Amino acid sequence: MKQLIKRIFNKDATTEQINSAPSPEKTPYEIIGGEQGARDLANRFYDIMATDPYAKPLYDMHPQPLDRIRQVFFEFLSGWLGGPDLFTEKYGHPRLRMRHMPFPIDQDLRDQWMHCMNKTLDLEVGNPLLREGLRQSLAQLATHMINQD
Repeated sequence: MKQLIKRIFNKDATTEQINSAPSPEKTPYEIIGGEQGARDLANRFYDIMATDPYAKPLYDMHPQPLDRIRQVFFEFLSGWLGGPDLFTEKYGHPRLRMRHMPFPIDQDLRDQWMHCMNKTLDLEVGNPLLREGLRQSLAQLATHMINQD
């Protein structure tokens, strides 16, 4: 049973992280483990993108090395998940669609991004309700980034 739980949930997830629901008192940021949880999400996402052949066109769009983009994504996720608004403090309002306009994003790239993010959420977010809520919200966000037919 313990092995099954470790496969279903992030092996380091606490009981609170698995069972908590987001609320005004407990943000997704807190539930996933705060700064380290948000950083783990960003890093795992880019690790998957860098190694999954399906995401190669998406990976190829990113400047190398990925160190800076990992940090920027962590800063975005921090605020987006309800933690410190690091991205906004550094760069101003995210304006994600505008910031992504220089890059041709079509349905295929959106699907590659979600493929990587879905794998990331499965590996990093132990709370099933939170994982599904994040999956839905991020899917809407990814669809909003499409700027090409």
